[in-house]
Amino acid sequence: MRRKRPPGRWLVMAGTLLSLLALLWGSQILKAFDYVSPWKGQQQMYKLDIGWPKIPEYFTGQTFCVAVDSLHGLVYVGQRGDNVPKVLVFSEEGYFLYSWNDTVEMPHGIFVLNTATDSSVWITDVGTGKYGHTVKQYSPSGKLMQILGTPGNAGSSLIPLQFDQPADIFVEESGDIYVVDGDGGMNNRLLKLSNDYREIWLAGANGTGIGQFKIPHSVTVDPVGRVWVADRDNKRIQVFDKVTGEWLGSWSSCFAEDGPYSVRFTADYKYLIVAQLNINRLAILAAPLVGSIGDCVMVQTIQMADETKPHLVDVDMKSGAVYVAEIGAQQVQRYVPLS
Repeated sequence: MRRKRPPGRWLVMAGTLLSLLALLWGSQILKAFDYVSPWKGQQQMYKLDIGWPKIPEYFTGQTFCVAVDSLHGLVYVGQRGDNVPKVLVFSEEGYFLYSWNDTVEMPHGIFVLNTATDSSVWITDVGTGKYGHTVKQYSPSGKLMQILGTPGNAGSSLIPLQFDQPADIFVEESGDIYVVDGDGGMNNRLLKLSNDYREIWLAGANGTGIGQFKIPHSVTVDPVGRVWVADRDNKRIQVFDKVTGEWLGSWSSCFAEDGPYSVRFTADYKYLIVAQLNINRLAILAAPLVGSIGDCVMVQTIQMADETKPHLVDVDMKSGAVYVAEIGAQQVQRYVPLS
């Protein structure tokens, strides 16, 4: 008489086989998921440096902008307010060094240019008084060297060097200048100038279409010839060819909650640091190295306290530290990379 095998044994074997198949299938799913989401499990990239600056009480107004001189280890802060110094200068260690105030009314954007022979500080001034509606170049000690625009007079986009609340500036080592104009004025444009201040090309108009802007708020340039603009009220970043001004693409999917206020690359150009003022957040976006800009990928975020209101940022291209000008908290904070 044949012995009957216990039915439980077959159930166990079948269950084991199914478990193995599930594990194999699951690993393939995980591999596929990791492929389309390479940032999954990314460790925190930055930490707040609570010791910077050494004495925060030097911030006496609303801090709108910050620029880093990586070559000389200096940090420039633009602030607004009555009877306050408009530009503060700190060491990268956080020590206050000096300030200057002449011919600066309402700083909005600030940029440091280092060349083989000298250094200069560029400021966009959105004031409505006798110094406003201009882009100005200063020496590191605050001596006025150059004025673009007509001080005190807002201009239409029909005249390239007549600004209306210019928001931000980026200057290449070649001396070529990129200005986004303006911060709520009649102009909504991106202007490229040569090192002798002649128009090379001009892009943009007020609107929501391709290449149009609603408050172009910040501008930067990458090493492969693309100009990135924070199109704030259209809640997108637009990208242009730096040689021709041709529109290359835009990102909007990362900005459903709030528009981008700043665009600055990390020191290795792998990421973009974007401030989102109304939700008190820094967004770290993956930057495409070459070719098509593709879709926006948010790698990580840094959530700040309520009412911090991060406005513009800059990056130390030597150390990788990120400096954030916060108009709500009325301070600049530094975030240092963890790796």
